[in-house]
Amino acid sequence: MWRRDLRFARTLRCSLRSGVPAVLAGLILYLSLAPRIWWWLAPVAFAVLGITLHGCRFRQGAGRGFLFGLAFFLPQLSWLQDFLGADFGPWPWLALSVMMALYFAVAGGLSAVVQRLPWGTGWMAAVVMAMETPRMWFPFGGFPWGRIGFTQPEGIFLPLASFGGAPLVGFAVVLCGFGLSRLVLRAREIGWRLRRVLIAPGLAVVLPVVLGMAAWASVDGNAEAGDRTVAVLQGNAPDRGLALLGERDVLRDNHFAEFRRLAEQVRAGQVPKPDLVVWPETAVGIPADEDRLGELVNELGVPVLVGALERLPDGRNQNVAIVWQPGEGPGQRYAKQRLVPFGEYMPAREIARLVTPFADSGEDISPGTGSPAALRLGGTVVGASICYEVAYDQAGRDAVRAGAELLTVPTNNAWYGRSEMTYQQLAMARLRAVEHGRAVLVAATSGVSAIVRPDGTVARASSQFTATTLIDTVPLRRDLTMADRLGPWAERVLIAAATGAVAAALVLWVRSRSPAWPASGFLRRRGKVDTNHYES
Repeated sequence: MWRRDLRFARTLRCSLRSGVPAVLAGLILYLSLAPRIWWWLAPVAFAVLGITLHGCRFRQGAGRGFLFGLAFFLPQLSWLQDFLGADFGPWPWLALSVMMALYFAVAGGLSAVVQRLPWGTGWMAAVVMAMETPRMWFPFGGFPWGRIGFTQPEGIFLPLASFGGAPLVGFAVVLCGFGLSRLVLRAREIGWRLRRVLIAPGLAVVLPVVLGMAAWASVDGNAEAGDRTVAVLQGNAPDRGLALLGERDVLRDNHFAEFRRLAEQVRAGQVPKPDLVVWPETAVGIPADEDRLGELVNELGVPVLVGALERLPDGRNQNVAIVWQPGEGPGQRYAKQRLVPFGEYMPAREIARLVTPFADSGEDISPGTGSPAALRLGGTVVGASICYEVAYDQAGRDAVRAGAELLTVPTNNAWYGRSEMTYQQLAMARLRAVEHGRAVLVAATSGVSAIVRPDGTVARASSQFTATTLIDTVPLRRDLTMADRLGPWAERVLIAAATGAVAAALVLWVRSRSPAWPASGFLRRRGKVDTNHYES
């Protein structure tokens, strides 16, 4: 008995000791997120994780991957606690963080399996990135917040978005980090073998950096179809968190007041007259506010993209972006397609009552159809990704392919207080600007609103919880980036590579355990036939 207890104590002590670096790696990755500009911490985080995974079996790797994911998501999603904590405690925040950490657990376990293959750093990076794909659709439509590529709006890898979007940027980050970990692990090698053993990890570190620097040449912010003077409206809201649920009239009145102020400033010659105006998400209700909105749009005399909660004739509600033309009224509209589970609709209402105040607060919002959000405001074709949709790759790509010359992100973040949520969302918009080669207009109810140029730089930005209108001139572009031309190629290649690597590792595991099958050539040469390594 005492021997069994001693063995358990040693295992527990070893697990705790090895788990500390994994937790540290997750915290480092969190620190690479906006509003901080420490993008270089992201590859450092995966370097620490790679060292932690070295020599692990599947179960060990899964455990360390889970700790890494938990340390990353808990602080990142703390805005959920700010939002729901007063009424529901920490349970929604903890549940979502644990669920997301499970994806890193699978990634950690499979990375441990494939790390012994030739060019193992590349296969490990592919495995980590491949796990971002199911996270975008499961459970309940997925939760792609905090993808690795979103850590890089200031980073050297950002230009790669124009070739392969967020998946390629994330892959460059992870590959560089795992390559760095392999360099550190092999630093003990001496003599003539030193140069040979450092070639692969050295390339894994250097190649993404070189390609990222070279890709800047493909990032073009020049106007191809003229330019437009744009206005991004932020009406503001009181910092009351969940209390705003019953005060939609406050949001509406604040945005009407700011819109009227803009019209007065234009008439007084204090600001240039914009060619178009973008409002935040669900700032007004339609048809209830239709007459008042029409009067103000006619007064300013320019087309407006209005974010509204619209009551349809059949009684359904939709979260929409509506083109409002002066003298004509409402025209084209786009209804949000990627709805927030437990926020805009209830996947399981009995369970929802445990984690959200929205469970019995009203009817589910109805999603839009599959048509792309390419809307014509005057002489400009505008794409719209409403709030949560900016985290998904397809929304912006479909809009640009349908002719969008600039992109917008109407969003309502007034419920989340002075948290990092709005900065994390702005980072996504900045990556989308480079990915699609378009200016992006982020219109938020309470900040941070921003005007982002096609190279990802922020031309104008608001503060949180202030009423303001951002005005600037942005280029219109029609050319398609390689990322838009080829679609989700990077994602598919990474999934195929990860699947092939895991399959190869499993074959080697079977062969190493069967005396009838000789060990593979590369394992024999390295003297690394270790059946225990592949045990789960």
